[in-house]
Amino acid sequence: MTAGPKYEYRWADGVHIKKPIEVSAPKYVEYLMGWIEAQLDDESIFPQKLGAPFPPNFREIVKTIFKRLFRVYAHIYHSHFQKIVSLKEEAHLNTCFKHFILFTHEFGLIDKKELGPLQELIESIIVPY
Repeated sequence: MTAGPKYEYRWADGVHIKKPIEVSAPKYVEYLMGWIEAQLDDESIFPQKLGAPFPPNFREIVKTIFKRLFRVYAHIYHSHFQKIVSLKEEAHLNTCFKHFILFTHEFGLIDKKELGPLQELIESIIVPY
């Protein structure tokens, strides 16, 4: 799972896989979606009952979710963008990514150092706002 020559992403969930392992992009996405689903289903993290408190580390959990989702976008743009262009679907990808970046920027959900693989694209999105 890479985003250009300088960025390699390894998978670890801290429970089943404690030490980061090298995986393919499809496997990374599979692990990620399962992990996110488990986080969303965990009522100690995302309480369902009205008035139930969120955990003290809620923001850090959400930041980890968004950081890992960003990695998928970075991989798509670096490894599959030409295929997306050939399918004439780049407007859809760009719109989804723009919404994602504006949301994460507004709430400070991804540290700037994590955004390196797509920094130029991100600056073109954020600067006008």
